[in-house]
This record gives sequence, C-alpha cells and structure tokens, in this order.
Amino acid sequence: MTQDHPNDPLHGITLEHILTQLVAHLGWKKLGESIRIRCFTHDPSIKSSLKFLRKTPWARTKVEALYLRTRIGRP
Repeated sequence: MTQDHPNDPLHGITLEHILTQLVAHLGWKKLGESIRIRCFTHDPSIKSSLKFLRKTPWARTKVEALYLRTRIGRP
C-alpha cells in the first residue's frame, strides 16, 4: 500500500486526538499559556475548543503546530 500523503505528518490524526493529547500532556493552563485563545483559558472543555478550532483556521494551525513540536502521541 502506498502512502497518499507522505508529506503530511498529520494525515489520519483527528483534531480531537490532537487536542486530547495536548491537554493530557500540558494541561489546560499550559496550553492556554502556549496558545493565547479564550477557549483554552476560560472554562475550557474539549467540546467547546473543538467547536472553536473547527471554525477558526488560524487557531487550528497553531494547535497543530504545537502538537508537531511536542510530537505527543506519535511513534
């Protein structure tokens, strides 16, 4: 089987997985300090954060970049 997206390290990884791994590794407080967005600093939850990130491309890009820098949950 060939890889369809060999240059995309996030291929096959859901936004929910990324966010869950970041919260488990960093916690909401450090995540909010790393990426200053309200959904991480004021009454944070996975559900509300996913809703915001799915509608806000610049925020999603920052979350994905942080995930790649930390390489959490990747072999």
